[in-house]
Amino acid sequence: MRRLFSRLLPRSMRPSGVTIPVIRLQGAIMAGGGQFRQNLSIANTAGLIEKAFAVKDAPAVAIAINSPGGSPVQSRLIYKRIRDLAEEKNKRVIVFVEDAAASGGYLIALAGDEIIADPSSIVGSIGVISASFGFQDLIKKIGVERRVHTAGQNKSVMDPFKPEKKEDVERIKALQLEIHDTFIDLVKERRGAKLANHPDLFTGLFWTGKKGLELGLVDGLGDIRSFLRQRYGDKTKLQLVSMPKGLFGRRLGIFGSKLPEMTASAADGLVSAAEERALWNRLGL
Repeated sequence: MRRLFSRLLPRSMRPSGVTIPVIRLQGAIMAGGGQFRQNLSIANTAGLIEKAFAVKDAPAVAIAINSPGGSPVQSRLIYKRIRDLAEEKNKRVIVFVEDAAASGGYLIALAGDEIIADPSSIVGSIGVISASFGFQDLIKKIGVERRVHTAGQNKSVMDPFKPEKKEDVERIKALQLEIHDTFIDLVKERRGAKLANHPDLFTGLFWTGKKGLELGLVDGLGDIRSFLRQRYGDKTKLQLVSMPKGLFGRRLGIFGSKLPEMTASAADGLVSAAEERALWNRLGL
């Protein structure tokens, strides 16, 4: 309503300054989600992205990223949605790295026409990782018998309750290499000649934002408010984009919920929290 009223005023009476919509993408990147689980996925970020690019008078969209990575598929879907809308709406995308844009978080950051990082942030980790546990000795100790019946000899690949097989590991490594190649190709496509000729650039190592600038992983150092005001003027306003919260009960999932459903969601949230904590710990954060 305020924007509409402003347009009805004579140009000399309109408030000056540029408004830049800001999206905050924070957390591990995983499919799904729930009442007790906050993560990044195309499902829970698409609305924010669409809303930010719908601000017609904005010359750019700012995206603040704080993510240790996660699902390569969800990372690429979020990246693709940002780039599609940037081209469709003819808007510049400026990405700001806070604590980290690592692995899948850095893949999303590649959607930016410019990437600005805090000097002490973590960037990079251009690699692919898989992690699991082996419980075969544990179930023997507690007297549990594992029973698995499959149709297809490869349906129980990497079963955590069985000893690891060499051929299974080789199969997983082959998949990882394909995903890694896709990641590398995207980095080269988006960063191009800016990238330094560094032997460890695509090995999964990560660096501070300051070193990332030397390596060509980012374009500058700074914070979102200072950078945007320097770029678009001191009267630049930042408009944080968020989704409507809706009714109190619907937001918290109180009305119409059953205790077992809430308990299951809570358990799922605990598992997700542990997974996210592991991703952050990998970066030393």
